[in-house]
Amino acid sequence: HTCTPPPYYSCSHQQKKPSMLRRNARERKEYLYRKQLQASERETFQKKKKIREALSAGKPVPTELRELEANVRREMSLEDDRTAVAPDERDIDDEYRRAGEEDPKIFLTTCRDPSSRLVQFAKELKLVFPNCQRMNRGAYVIKDLVAGCRASGVTDLIVLHETRGRPDGMVISHLPYGPTAFFGISNCVMRHDLGDVPTMSLAFPHLVFTNFSTKIGERFMSILKYLFPVPKPDSRRVVSFTNKEDQISFRHHVYKKEGHNQVELRELGPRFELRPYQLLLGSVEMAAHADTEWSLRPYMNTSRKRKHL
Repeated sequence: HTCTPPPYYSCSHQQKKPSMLRRNARERKEYLYRKQLQASERETFQKKKKIREALSAGKPVPTELRELEANVRREMSLEDDRTAVAPDERDIDDEYRRAGEEDPKIFLTTCRDPSSRLVQFAKELKLVFPNCQRMNRGAYVIKDLVAGCRASGVTDLIVLHETRGRPDGMVISHLPYGPTAFFGISNCVMRHDLGDVPTMSLAFPHLVFTNFSTKIGERFMSILKYLFPVPKPDSRRVVSFTNKEDQISFRHHVYKKEGHNQVELRELGPRFELRPYQLLLGSVEMAAHADTEWSLRPYMNTSRKRKHL
């Protein structure tokens, strides 16, 4: 394959200046340090919760917390409505700290030697995501792609996979340091298979998420949500992600008002189902060494634990 790099992809990233390398190393260390603080903050919150429950119930403070009672009481007196909640609910994870302030910048590619159907699917997905740049994979390895994306300010890298000409996998890696979500793709129907479809709108779409109720579900919802910029209120384009038994149905529509109480909804395509099966705390090239935040295991597929999102 011969491929031309996109305008913002530079193959000279391997010859970075020493200052840029030092900056990347420093940012990575700062990020890992902030991640390590989450465990200690979560432990402190649990201690405060136990002391608060004991005081409200008129019971003595647990023995293991009596030495820390004075310090914990002082911290509790300084809390406000924002800091008195659990660390997990405070959005202290800064992976998406600039989401909403700047539009995402997405880089889309495929596995090596893609079929014509996978290439067509990639072209249609490029139209779904605003500010998306697609490039033929060619001979590039993942490590080089991620390095080039980081140097160019790309926020998300999407890699599509296939089996015998059928799209069956999607990897979404948030940059610069993760997370990375792995999805299986099924029931893929592309635009030209839908028949008569309207012209693809370039307006930023409104997003609809249904039935993402668990912590892992909200995590995957954030990963998908921040692939799209903030839409204008008068946008007529709608992208929906509907979770049913851990199968995420992707649908893409445009609507038009026909009357006072009538709305015409037309599908733009493509349509497909996503099955999340892994979530890593790192970018895609770190897959062999990154911590696994969540993974779908065969023994988890029981009637009692079937629904994870």
